[in-house]
Amino acid sequence: MESKGVMLKATPQKRSFLQKLKSQSFYQAMVWPGIILMIIFNFIPLYGIVIAFKDYSVLDSIANAEWVGTQYFQEFFSDSMFWTVMSNTLGISFFKLLIGFPAAIGLAVLINEIVHVRLKKVVQTVSYLPHFLSWVILGGMFITWLSDTGLVNNLLLGVGVIDEPIRFLTDPEKYWAIAVISDIWKEVGWNTILYIAAMTGINPALYEAARMDGATKFQQITRITIPSIRHIIALTFVLSVGGLLGSNLDQTLVLQNPVNYQSSEVINSFVYKMGIQQGDFSYATAVGLFVSVVSLILVVGSHLLTKKISDESVF
Repeated sequence: MESKGVMLKATPQKRSFLQKLKSQSFYQAMVWPGIILMIIFNFIPLYGIVIAFKDYSVLDSIANAEWVGTQYFQEFFSDSMFWTVMSNTLGISFFKLLIGFPAAIGLAVLINEIVHVRLKKVVQTVSYLPHFLSWVILGGMFITWLSDTGLVNNLLLGVGVIDEPIRFLTDPEKYWAIAVISDIWKEVGWNTILYIAAMTGINPALYEAARMDGATKFQQITRITIPSIRHIIALTFVLSVGGLLGSNLDQTLVLQNPVNYQSSEVINSFVYKMGIQQGDFSYATAVGLFVSVVSLILVVGSHLLTKKISDESVF
């Protein structure tokens, strides 16, 4: 008669780091090329930040350039263009966030409510398309449409809304509106991707229970859909606030002209002109570093704010 003994499972020996690395060789082969490229193109160039504190010239090396401390930061803060580029950047970015952020959420909700699958895919595709068009193409389209003899003026004149053509791109007071509306039109469809993806994970039983309780479609959206994607909304809000100083450079260079210059010049275009066109790399680097530091503060501040409001971290 066999005796019944207690079977003890042998505990596997802890694998060394190299053994784990070898067992994950297939995954490592996919990851490391990206890591190497990121180190080469993202981390090593960080050394160039010291240019902001040196009197650098392309005729000399960074190491041999003379240290000037915060001279270029002081020059930027005392520059006559400082308040102009700051007000234009913050103003245009603020209205893009104020209008474009809820517009993307609203469009995502509307697309999510489409029952017909093929129609839903068509609407999504059409809303995404402008994102893939460069500002060189879109800029030419808008310049043509908004010219004195363009489509918009001809349409308004034809229906009797106006008596003479409106100077859209040559009126500085209208540039902000054009920049905000054109950017939202281009990106609102693309910005719905995260929201629509989050909505697909909502339990359909919640809607069934809400309908049984007599909830209207609007109540279902406000009490189920929006609260269910609040974490994604908070995340995109934090990232959007962090980009307030990062106005679209391509859009600015395409739509800007000597007449609307005072209303269209933003920090990114100012840095481009100072660094690339005028060759003042130290000044441009100092301005760029200032923008990066402020953007970091905005990201951290908005994150802490959303965390305090919702008592949860979005990261």
